Amino acid sequence: MIEKTGSASFETYIMEFPKDKTILNSPKAIIECYKEIPCNPCETSCPFSAITIGPNINQRPLIDFDKCTGCTICASVCPGLAISIRAFKGERATLTFPYEFLPRPKKGAHVNVVDREGSVITQGKVLKVSETKRSNKTAMITLEVNKTYLYDAAGIEVVL
Repeated sequence: MIEKTGSASFETYIMEFPKDKTILNSPKAIIECYKEIPCNPCETSCPFSAITIGPNINQRPLIDFDKCTGCTICASVCPGLAISIRAFKGERATLTFPYEFLPRPKKGAHVNVVDREGSVITQGKVLKVSETKRSNKTAMITLEVNKTYLYDAAGIEVVL
């Protein structure tokens, strides 16, 4: 599917989420790294040893949701922008992801939330915008959306 469309199918990406949905009551990293490529910054940067790849850095990363705190370090260093941090509380969900475009949305702004194919699926409210240590070209954006979109939300479209 990825080779043909450029995005993972629902069946593919839902497998990256914890089976026990209550785990997402607190922020957790969701790793959507679908190919075996030589890469391991997520593993080496995790201060909680929640991500493992092993000695063969071509293996896909595995996450231990019990160890993950949702600190965002792995997402901020992932060169493939393949990691987001997700959680839900009540009817609201939060999504934190790397964002490389300018201008950056402002805290409190309402933005279009898009799925993995770039289609607008809902509106979200920007809760936080923070620059990463990796580069001044990348920020971490935290959005709030209805929890219905916890799985499908993949990014934002800023309307100028």
